Amino acid sequence: MSEPVDMPPPKVQPRTPSSSPGTQHLIPSPIPTRRERTYSQSQRAKDASDLSGVVRNFCREKGHGFIDPKDKLDTSEPLFVHISDIEGEFVPLPGDEVKFRTVLCPPKREKLQAVHVRIVHLKEGVEHHRWDGTPVRTSFS
Repeated sequence: MSEPVDMPPPKVQPRTPSSSPGTQHLIPSPIPTRRERTYSQSQRAKDASDLSGVVRNFCREKGHGFIDPKDKLDTSEPLFVHISDIEGEFVPLPGDEVKFRTVLCPPKREKLQAVHVRIVHLKEGVEHHRWDGTPVRTSFS
């Protein structure tokens, strides 16, 4: 007769929070970030014309803010902007002038969202920061 062979114990998959009973699931944000947009949404944003506006507010910690458009749009409401849609090296602050494009916000596609946001003029006299945290003085007097 042959000797019994030591077999390793069967691998047991650990339970993940999503598979354990009684846990709450996080609901995904209805606003798609730049990385989550479909090809057609990205193409519509690319083909849209540049508009101008002024940053109303932006919270780096929350990752979003709002822009007051200068150009005439179908709505007079401020436009939502997600942190992933801001281009350039500076964190936007209220009063900064920006150029942007717009796409419709899901799920109802009734409101517009600002995308491809570029700061064209930093508000003077306010300490701006780069994304790495380096402060930049914008007063030139």
